[in-house]
Amino acid sequence: MNQTYLTTDGLSERIHYDPRTIRERLKDSVLIEGVHYIRPFGGRKILYIWEAIERDMKLKGSSLAIPMANGEVCYG
Repeated sequence: MNQTYLTTDGLSERIHYDPRTIRERLKDSVLIEGVHYIRPFGGRKILYIWEAIERDMKLKGSSLAIPMANGEVCYG
């Protein structure tokens, strides 16, 4: 299975969010390490997995959803 790996700037261009917003607000709350992004070779660089992000945006993107600490979503 081929996966598309994107830098923060590359992801920013695709989803039209500011790179700073991705780093400070989405990473580790909506985008989860090991699911939506990886740190290759154990380094500091982050590569986002486009197919996982696109899949989850389609599931959660159509409604107002608040991610919960247990991994579920609150539709408040």
